[in-house]
Amino acid sequence: MNDFKIKILISILSGLIFSFIFVLLALVLPVKDKDESHFTAQKPKGKLAEISHAMKHR
Repeated sequence: MNDFKIKILISILSGLIFSFIFVLLALVLPVKDKDESHFTAQKPKGKLAEISHAMKHR
């Protein structure tokens, strides 16, 4: 009988811990993407950068 009580107790505790972690992740993680991830093309500054830019867009 003690074994059954321990299994029930462990199941309840693991469920509480899982739900706590899930709620924390839902509150911490951002909902919207930031605009910082978008790459903006810059004008090549040096001669090597100009050559590289020309080769990419060839």
